[in-house]
Amino acid sequence: MKTIIIDQARMTSTRLPGKVMKKVLGKPLLEYQIERLRQVRLADELVIATTTNDTDQPIVELCEHLGVAYYRGSEEDVLSRYYEAATQFGADAVVRVTSDCPLIDPGVMDEVIGLYINNRDKYDYVSNTLERTYPRGLDTEVFSMAVLEKAYKEAGEQPDREHVTLFMYRRPEQFRLANSSGAVDYSHHRWTVDTPEDFRLIQLILQELYPVNNRFTWLDVLNLLNEHPEWVEINAMVKQKEV
Repeated sequence: MKTIIIDQARMTSTRLPGKVMKKVLGKPLLEYQIERLRQVRLADELVIATTTNDTDQPIVELCEHLGVAYYRGSEEDVLSRYYEAATQFGADAVVRVTSDCPLIDPGVMDEVIGLYINNRDKYDYVSNTLERTYPRGLDTEVFSMAVLEKAYKEAGEQPDREHVTLFMYRRPEQFRLANSSGAVDYSHHRWTVDTPEDFRLIQLILQELYPVNNRFTWLDVLNLLNEHPEWVEINAMVKQKEV
């Protein structure tokens, strides 16, 4: 079974345009994330799924510089972008992540992927987001190519085309779903980048941890925030956009 991480990335985000290429310590956020995604043990390949827009050329150039595979597809129909990328690279299972999560944890991802791989006869879709216990920003979803193809062919509503997995997890009567949960609920933490406040928090975390240990874990981030509880307030008021 070929398991491929497909990471969706674009420059035209509404609340913080160009966020994936914003730099910390001289490196764009997307490069930090790619480093972390390459540490995932249970995935065979990484593909950056960006768009055909000229504005996304910097993402393509970064991929070429880092030797990372990429695919360019529709900006609005992200479901088709995923399906086409998965088809081109021969995926049997797809791991979906988004490029606004530069602190994503390879160990957490392996837990989610492992739950899927070890139970693929029982589950069509596994994630750690159906019931959140991990900080937002560690989001990982895994599903079969067959399920992705079914969504691609049958999803007709615009939100289903834009959000890729919405068609899957909102149909528990049709798809077999499972959640990977942590022992403690840390879901109040927000480590994703969608606003200037989010970026400021991630900037502080990377500046503190990365020079000391470039393979820091999500638990290292928790420990750091316990030492600096005031940092949590930087983006505490940011609301996640509704689907």
